[in-house]
Amino acid sequence: GMETARKITVEVPPELLKKAQRASGTGITQTVRTGLELVAASESYARLRKLRGKVRFSRKLAELKADR
Repeated sequence: GMETARKITVEVPPELLKKAQRASGTGITQTVRTGLELVAASESYARLRKLRGKVRFSRKLAELKADR
């Protein structure tokens, strides 16, 4: 099912919030949500980085480029 959103109160340094909003181009709520999503995804990114150089592909880079 669909979870309900949870309202929270967070204290953040004003300059950090300004920088984050400028980078995201969104308001406070969406900026905080995006930041939390990035933190939550960081474990997956770390696992992907560990695979670097260990995955073999059946197609060569030139074939992929020609497929564009």
